[in-house]
Amino acid sequence: MNLVLCLLSTRQYLAADKIRAIVAGYADTPSDDSFFRMFERDKAELRDLGVPLETGRNSVFDAVDGYRIARRDYELPDIDLEPDEAAAVALAARLWDSPDLAGAARGALLKLRAAGVDVHDEDTAVQPRVRAAGPAFGALLAAVQDGRAVTFDYRRHPADAVQPRTLEPWGVVSWKGRWYVAGHDRGRAAPRCFRLSRIVGEVRAIGPAGAVRRPDGVDLLAMVGTSSWHNDDHTPSGTARLWLAAGRALGLRRRARVLGQRTVDGVDGDLVEIDMHWPETAARWIAGHGPDALVVEPQWLREIVLGRLTAAAGHATAEPAAEAGAEAGARR
Repeated sequence: MNLVLCLLSTRQYLAADKIRAIVAGYADTPSDDSFFRMFERDKAELRDLGVPLETGRNSVFDAVDGYRIARRDYELPDIDLEPDEAAAVALAARLWDSPDLAGAARGALLKLRAAGVDVHDEDTAVQPRVRAAGPAFGALLAAVQDGRAVTFDYRRHPADAVQPRTLEPWGVVSWKGRWYVAGHDRGRAAPRCFRLSRIVGEVRAIGPAGAVRRPDGVDLLAMVGTSSWHNDDHTPSGTARLWLAAGRALGLRRRARVLGQRTVDGVDGDLVEIDMHWPETAARWIAGHGPDALVVEPQWLREIVLGRLTAAAGHATAEPAAEAGAEAGARR
């Protein structure tokens, strides 16, 4: 995406060495060979995606070819939408919305101008906006489009055991800032909605394509909005005991009651207690302090935090099985 932004925002042909200096990700390559391998791979991928990548020179004095993307070939012509089509586009705009990537686009233009590259005064035609909806989102959306049933593990509450579910998905819906999948639950033989953030592990598609069809007259948004099941998002408050490294995790300490002192792996710290009104939020908050915060109890919160730390470390799955020496593992 950074390469597209760079080449689309200039009228000049940019040589490879200038692209390397401008585009984020290329400057960190350890050698010329590694950069050119990455650059050739990215060019091939753009061409495979149908991006009209041009090669040429700005003048007869240029020694090497440069690259650019012509707006006339890249941009869509004027499009007239029917009312229902416009509504679909508006719904899609709610999905692809993230200020982070919009900021990256503005940053790319700023770097181009600082490097002396001629860029268009108007905003770039690429406005990449993606709001993360969890790892289950893509698999569920694909299953809805293909008309296939899915199986997944689901935890209704953080303290509950994981339960397997088999669902004939009818659609994926955003409601009050959260994403849900609605469909027919084969195990309960009834329509059900499931919150995507509570799906544990992988979503697996089963059965032939086209076997699942959304019934006529079903309003998915109304189904999710009126379902009483999701009112239990307000999980009853409780308490958690944490170990906090001495002088660290000040945000947690401001809301904690110190119970005593404890040393973990040779590191001095305090045993504290905090009130939890939103366990999932508490888990994100605690995990954000990394090795400076360790959940002592309850066990289910400990497993969630360990899972988040494992995922953040780049592991494909978070396995809470390594309970022996879990305190040492959490600090590592």
